[in-house]
Amino acid sequence: MAVAPAFAVVSGAALGGAARAPRLPAVNGGERRRGAEPPSQALDFRRTAPCFTRNGAVRAGGLGMRAGAASKEVMVPEGESDGLTPSDESVQFESDELEVPVIDDELNTVVGDEIKVNSSEAVDEADVEALNEMPTESAAVKRPRDVPQPSTNGQRIYDIDPMLRGFKHHLEYRYSLYRRLRSDIDQYEGGLEAFSRSYEKFGFNRSAEGITYREWAPGAHSAALIGDFNNWNPNADRMSKNEFGVWEIFLPNNADGSSAIPHGSRVKEPKINTYVNFRDEVLPRIKRLGYNAVQIMAIQEHSYYGSFGYHVTNFFAPSSRFGTPEELKSLIDKAHELGLLVLMDVVHSHASSNTLDGLNCFDGTDTHYFHSGSRGYHWMWDSCLFNYGNWEVLRFLLSNARWWLEEYKFDGYRFDGVTSMMYTHHGLQVAFTGNYNEYFGFATDVDAVVYLMLVSGMPTFSLPLEDGGMGFDYRMHMAVADKWIELLKISDEAWKMADIVHSLTNRRWLEKCVTYSESHDQALVGDKTIAFWLMDKDMYDFMALERPSTPTIDRGIALHKMIRLITMGLGGEAYLNFMGNEFGHPEWIDFPRGPQQLPSGKFIPGNNNSYDKCRRRFDLFMTSDHQYISRKHEGDKVIVFEKGDLVFVFNFHCNNSYFDYRVGCLKPGKYKVVLDSDAGLFGGFGRIHHNAEHFTTDCHHDNRPHSFSVYTPSRTCVVYAPVE
Repeated sequence: MAVAPAFAVVSGAALGGAARAPRLPAVNGGERRRGAEPPSQALDFRRTAPCFTRNGAVRAGGLGMRAGAASKEVMVPEGESDGLTPSDESVQFESDELEVPVIDDELNTVVGDEIKVNSSEAVDEADVEALNEMPTESAAVKRPRDVPQPSTNGQRIYDIDPMLRGFKHHLEYRYSLYRRLRSDIDQYEGGLEAFSRSYEKFGFNRSAEGITYREWAPGAHSAALIGDFNNWNPNADRMSKNEFGVWEIFLPNNADGSSAIPHGSRVKEPKINTYVNFRDEVLPRIKRLGYNAVQIMAIQEHSYYGSFGYHVTNFFAPSSRFGTPEELKSLIDKAHELGLLVLMDVVHSHASSNTLDGLNCFDGTDTHYFHSGSRGYHWMWDSCLFNYGNWEVLRFLLSNARWWLEEYKFDGYRFDGVTSMMYTHHGLQVAFTGNYNEYFGFATDVDAVVYLMLVSGMPTFSLPLEDGGMGFDYRMHMAVADKWIELLKISDEAWKMADIVHSLTNRRWLEKCVTYSESHDQALVGDKTIAFWLMDKDMYDFMALERPSTPTIDRGIALHKMIRLITMGLGGEAYLNFMGNEFGHPEWIDFPRGPQQLPSGKFIPGNNNSYDKCRRRFDLFMTSDHQYISRKHEGDKVIVFEKGDLVFVFNFHCNNSYFDYRVGCLKPGKYKVVLDSDAGLFGGFGRIHHNAEHFTTDCHHDNRPHSFSVYTPSRTCVVYAPVE
């Protein structure tokens, strides 16, 4: 059996405990470090669009910028709304004549650190590093400039799945757009490699001569960089705008060589635990438990903690709640030292609708990074939706994807909300049945699909680009967790074995899936974790080893183990286990929140902004080329399948145990127990003898060439392996 990455998904928002943000460490050496938080400063945009109507600073939320809370001490943009439409300088792919912004490189070498825009009211805690500590990089440093396009024409998908031929026009249309876009990027930007490094041009970048700041904001009428360094004077450092809507300013070093933006600002933010604590206390535990990959959620900065980290307000800053950028880097370095891959839950499907600390209306228009009107608004998530057909939006998102890999050394991504990205209906009030007409048609946002092809459920999603797919390695098999919640609402005596097997194996050939038994979606307040569905309030009084359990606890413990193991064994090529769910969340997940009055008049009480129930998740993986389901017997309530050389036997019957129960297998020889859910170690009754040897016969059984007999107690799962 081949073993794929065991992977722990960890939410940054669940790193636990309460402490103030520590001081950012100094940046030493010649390596570029972005993401450090320098002194307080802001942008002052003069514009006519009506997006900003409240007193507060216009905060940078674009490339290289870090969002903060509003400050009444910062000047508010002036001017009244004149209803102007978006600037013509916003490039759309609607003709063969593509104009793309050109960046003037004559001023300086573009390297350096990210700068936080923060208000003077927020100046309170955690010193931020001086800009004059930023390292510089020689302009002579050269990198590869090109990422080759796929060498084939994307036709292999029709050999893999002939049913796709009926949608050949749609598939070849999106593939042709991808090839054309790649060609344009190669022609105008010097290749995808250079295009995805645009963070080295935009935002704040430091050179030996000073600091350059650039931001794409075509709808703004004027812009100024303001902060403590110029006494918040909106006339002191005015920015200039080129024909492509890119604003720019260069601040030379002072006469003594010091930075024009001095050190001195502090920022105060609540947080739950630290990158350092996770590095020192949790990573060793993950390694000991046998995982080999960690996926971290809620890393991108988000002002609203209760959004799970999905309402991103700054795409180029790690959340400051948990520590400093350098501490996050040390966490990733430690994970790599332990042999763990580190994946990031990246949000490119939508952005926070905040106007004071995000991208929304950044240049005074609602079409800056997003679609206008209803197409640019996700009514269920209350967030803004990107316009993936805009050249500068592509630059922003591709650069963001590249930046986290380069600057923080993440090993890969889990892309959030791809269904919302790929369809104009965003998957809302739509039930996918598997009919291909639901996937390929006018509801598809082809621009979003092409973007996903650039950065690399839907058919072809996890197939290679050269075969006509979208280039991802795995897709999330979300239907499995929903199926378990559906089953837990009825008696397990009514469960259908064929239904369970179908739900776990209903995935496309050659498209690998990550599956899981439950997620934060099922465990939020208003729903229950699997453990709570199974055992409810009995968990509080009857789980102790020194006192008798109850039938509810016995049933719950047994089914809890079986649900996880069969999901891991049959559900996909990878298994994901939420942090703390090696056994199972005892209750639910909740986030700090105050009372809320809904538009309907309904009152929802808060939880006093408590962090007590903010626990989130870890995960694990297993895969094999060989998988065969030999039995799904409704009367016996038994499922038997092979994965690699292993034979899995599940008895879901609530009462019946079976002696001399014959199970089929592929390989002949002697088999022994290697995993037993009924073992006392796992809270079982110890009904299986682990020293027993099981010899195969040549008796065909369940369409398998060999078979052996086992004892399978009720509500147990046992894994047998050949003795070699």
